Amino acid sequence: MEWTTWAGFAAGLLISTATAPAGVSGAVFLLPVQLSVLAVPSPAVTPTNLLFNVVAGPGALWRYRRDGALRSGLTRRLVVWTLPGVVSGAAVRVLALPGPAVFRALVAAFLLPLGMWLCLRTLRPARGRANAAEPPARVLAALALTVGLVGGIYGIGGGSLLGPVLAARGMPIARIAPATLAATFTTSLAGATAYAVLALGRHGAVAPDLRLGLACGAGGLLGGYVGARLQPRLPDTALRLLLGTLALALGALYAAQALA
Repeated sequence: MEWTTWAGFAAGLLISTATAPAGVSGAVFLLPVQLSVLAVPSPAVTPTNLLFNVVAGPGALWRYRRDGALRSGLTRRLVVWTLPGVVSGAAVRVLALPGPAVFRALVAAFLLPLGMWLCLRTLRPARGRANAAEPPARVLAALALTVGLVGGIYGIGGGSLLGPVLAARGMPIARIAPATLAATFTTSLAGATAYAVLALGRHGAVAPDLRLGLACGAGGLLGGYVGARLQPRLPDTALRLLLGTLALALGALYAAQALA
């Protein structure tokens, strides 16, 4: 096999192991690897990233299912509202082709202060915020729909955006992680299917790179299971710091790319 296949497998394995305990699929960190290292063309990089989520997702979800963590109303609501967003995002990405510079700047502006605030709140918790309730139904629906739209356009896992917001409200990571990973899996499945259908009527690199997407996903499948298995052994404070650090790292990465 080509070196890119093994590189994709290793990247998926390492990223998913580190991010799955915090409810993040790792696709947000795999995206720049695919663009800069593996040379996946655009817009094919987006459905390839979604394919990674589809293949990698069951690893962590199987572990969470065994623990009964997927039987929650939060999981159902996130799945229902992110699905229409990701299908709409796929259509926008293929038909309108929005540039990545504005997206990177917006994500950086969103995640940098959120990640910093989450880390500070974890180190110096406010009273009465532990185990807080989820947002009101309308707020949660609007948030999930927006995240689904962004995920459909750029092929990132919704957990990287949903997780920090819900954690910043004081919700426990053990409750957040299964729900955000389930939403990421279902929306990625719908998004990858939408791209495959849209690719039938258009020229250029629109369809996912199956070989690379499957290789990255296979690594993510193993890494996600390992990460989900490690989660109960990690204290909630460590998981919050991990999620805040991931948000800061991603925001800094996109900020540097936007400025460049």
